[in-house]
Amino acid sequence: MTARRVGPVVCLGCGCACDDIGVELTGDRITAADRACALGRSWFGDGQLPARILVKGSEATLAIAVARAAELLQGGPGLVYLVPGLGTEAQRAAIAVADAAGARLDSVTSATGAPSIVAGQRRGRATATLGEIRRRADLIVYWGVDPAERYPRYRERYTRAEAAIVAVDIGRMRGPPDASERIGVPAEREAAALGVMRAAVLGRKLPDLPSAVAAAAALAERMMRGRYVSIVHDAEAEGEVDPQRAEGLIGLAHALNVPTRCALTTLRGGGNRSGADAAMTWQTGYPFAVDFSLGIPRYRPDEPAAGVAAAAASVLVAGDVTAVPSSIASALTGRLAIIGPRASEGAKAEVAIDTGMAGIHEGGTAYRLDDVPLPLTPLLSHPRTAVSVLEAVGRAFAQRAVSQ
Repeated sequence: MTARRVGPVVCLGCGCACDDIGVELTGDRITAADRACALGRSWFGDGQLPARILVKGSEATLAIAVARAAELLQGGPGLVYLVPGLGTEAQRAAIAVADAAGARLDSVTSATGAPSIVAGQRRGRATATLGEIRRRADLIVYWGVDPAERYPRYRERYTRAEAAIVAVDIGRMRGPPDASERIGVPAEREAAALGVMRAAVLGRKLPDLPSAVAAAAALAERMMRGRYVSIVHDAEAEGEVDPQRAEGLIGLAHALNVPTRCALTTLRGGGNRSGADAAMTWQTGYPFAVDFSLGIPRYRPDEPAAGVAAAAASVLVAGDVTAVPSSIASALTGRLAIIGPRASEGAKAEVAIDTGMAGIHEGGTAYRLDDVPLPLTPLLSHPRTAVSVLEAVGRAFAQRAVSQ
């Protein structure tokens, strides 16, 4: 069988959304993904996904499954939960369903990147596109993160070869092993170190500092001498993170923009998570944890999905169910509908409708971690797209509302 090549295409294996991937297709399978890292090759796989439609565990038609999903949402205050694997168009369709149903609306962001987003809302954020950082940054500080672990091509694609690399190790969270400079900060002193660094940039001298904090102050002075500084941290770091980290980094970046130029880069996971934030902000004014129960969108960042899922009368999960955080997965019981890639492989649900995966079977738009939109190229076919099924649920819900 003759192989054909398609490219360049976008990979959603992580938030870097590398757009230089060449894919080889043989028949209806992906057989190679050139330039993709291990995460990207795993995300593309062979392109094969299930195509089942289940209602209470039995095979059903799409019309019956869609009608049942609409019926579940009409049963009372529900939750529409966005998980990775959807293009922005499908996310927008899911948001419309939540609006019509007067439901809660949330995404994986509330369980991962919420502290960084809320801190940015309070203080603003000095940031830049990854392209600008690649071309201009001469000093890059990795704050408690080694991109090679979860963002393998970040440095290859978005770091100048001649840029100086500084690693700041926060407890057991370590920066790149090949950094030219390295300092260590105990996890319990992280907030103090960030405060001292900001004070140093503002010209305030603090005597008799502990050694780790004094090293951080010296790093701040080093950063002030950079022509263009980039601070990189992971908003979805594994392990416990000081909730003050995001606000401290934002304050430091703001201060550095007086003596030099500084951009704060926030790393995000794959599957178009940043797209969900963008779509929700565009449609509701808020990036996560939205409540439509009064007929208008209200922001509830203190009530994330992890706290409301178990009490919801019904839950619609839109996206790849295998990417649901464990804190949410344990609460997904009862009146549950899943629409998206691998829906039939997820938790026991009353309705499960398998669809294609964004960027593999479905075109549209996805957002890179720096909020730059990128076009998605469909490589293979699937019997259903997530956007068409979610739009059908919205129409079915509207028809039921009118008939009653």
